[in-house]
Amino acid sequence: MAKVMASEATGRQAASFVLGCVATLTVVLLLQRRPEELSSRAPGHFFGGTRSSSSSSSSSSRGVGTSTTSSPPSSPTAAGPAPVNTTMAPDCGQVQASVPVQGNATTKPPAAGTSTSTANADDLRRLPASSPAHRQQQQHGDEEAEDDTEFRGLAAVLSRAATADDRTVIITCVNEAWAAPGSLLDLFLESFRAGEGISHLLDSVLIVAMDPPAMTRCKALHPHCYLYTIPGVDLASAKFFLSKEYLELVWSKLKLQRRVLQLGYNFLFTDVDILWFRNPFKHVTAYADMSVSSDVFFGDPDRIDNFPNTGFFHVRPNNRTIAMTRIWHQARKKYPGLNEQPVFNAIKKGLVADLGLRVQYMDPAFMGGFCSYGKDLRKICTMHANCCVGLGNKLRDLRTVLDDWKNYTRMPHWAKHTAKWTVPGACIH
Repeated sequence: MAKVMASEATGRQAASFVLGCVATLTVVLLLQRRPEELSSRAPGHFFGGTRSSSSSSSSSSRGVGTSTTSSPPSSPTAAGPAPVNTTMAPDCGQVQASVPVQGNATTKPPAAGTSTSTANADDLRRLPASSPAHRQQQQHGDEEAEDDTEFRGLAAVLSRAATADDRTVIITCVNEAWAAPGSLLDLFLESFRAGEGISHLLDSVLIVAMDPPAMTRCKALHPHCYLYTIPGVDLASAKFFLSKEYLELVWSKLKLQRRVLQLGYNFLFTDVDILWFRNPFKHVTAYADMSVSSDVFFGDPDRIDNFPNTGFFHVRPNNRTIAMTRIWHQARKKYPGLNEQPVFNAIKKGLVADLGLRVQYMDPAFMGGFCSYGKDLRKICTMHANCCVGLGNKLRDLRTVLDDWKNYTRMPHWAKHTAKWTVPGACIH
């Protein structure tokens, strides 16, 4: 009997050992499986008619993120700010940019030309209330809400003025003094009509009026006008260089430019004291986030040490350029008493290093100015009355430049290489 009981006990121990081994092997196999295989696969999302899923190979095969513009996709650096949430507008493939979001949070893109405040509110709910990212998101969300109020109606005007194929708009700003009959605005518009095949570009010019009289004058001359005033600041009369009102005027333009980028538009900003003779877009490269004219040009468009002139520059909308305009505007506090151009020159290397901003300079042989201009009228696209103080001096020398151009266009082809500019005598003594 004792032998039978011992035999049964041994059998039970062996069975327990076998079952334990099986259980252990099962646990090991389960732990080796990837977590995503243990849960149901997340459904794909559809953004603007383009399907997006967790598979990168699926996205690339369907062309997600392609654009009709030639701007390359952004790749934020470690030193730069949090990535901007960018989506594609379904009608034309243009980037729509909003404020930075953290982690892998997915947001539904807003409609083209509309505010991204709603999408940003969704992002806020996903972030811990005490996190720095939440506070940063809240701050940017508040800024966007303020922009919606400050620039009410801008999106509608941009949609009418911008080119249909790549959503590009040409922007200039005027006050009452610059918009008066016979003043800078008249010369500016006349140059498009006198230029070589560029009169059609007027259809994409948005004139920003800085006071009601300028708005009235603009509406009498041009179909695309937008009134942007600064409460408590008189911007109607001609302003002395670096006066308080002058600084408010030039810095306010930067806020408007940032809003244009947030709404997903390329822009080429041009001061109104610039005459247009040929199409400058031929000299805007696909590589650059920002193409800017130059007062001092060392021969290499990629050399960051060139001196920029921010009276004429082209910008593409993406996370780098939106961050650039925000940092640029905030730098005003660090450089009190300066206008936006020397401040940009002071911070440009940091923008390139921290944001990965791609800046290229335009050759003065094509985009000239009184500071530096090409002598060959067969190449020139624009002429800027820079290095010149005083509205009267600008008007006198710009009229002479326009007359030089008209004389050039009347010359026979074989003689055009002999044409020369008249030295701007009122501005440069």
